[in-house]
Amino acid sequence: MENQTISEEIKSHFLRLYQIALADDDFSPLEMRLLYQFASERNISKEQLDEILIAHTGSVTIPETLEKRIEYLYDFALMIWADKVVTDDEFNALKKYCRNFEFMEDKIIPLTEYLIESAKEGKSKESILLELNS
Repeated sequence: MENQTISEEIKSHFLRLYQIALADDDFSPLEMRLLYQFASERNISKEQLDEILIAHTGSVTIPETLEKRIEYLYDFALMIWADKVVTDDEFNALKKYCRNFEFMEDKIIPLTEYLIESAKEGKSKESILLELNS
């Protein structure tokens, strides 16, 4: 992978993924593997991801488009489900990110539940976006 410039939005996404992984106080090898898989899908090297997690300073941004917000929230749900256990802390962290991503308050719990259930079912990001846009 070539050394590319990584946007603040992507850096913020990986910092939130890391926070989600730590939410249950049990950062499992499965969660770590998934974190590196997400990085690889975005052409981010292991070294670049390590740098993001260790040395990031600055503000944490939210994605601008609805599609990116859903995509990132679903990454969080997949990270939560990586160890096949959803703790209250993880569920609450996902709700917090739905709120931070400016979803309407009355949609936060249904969206959180939907994303977790979709992760359990192994749905693709594309199918999630199609379902939510229909």
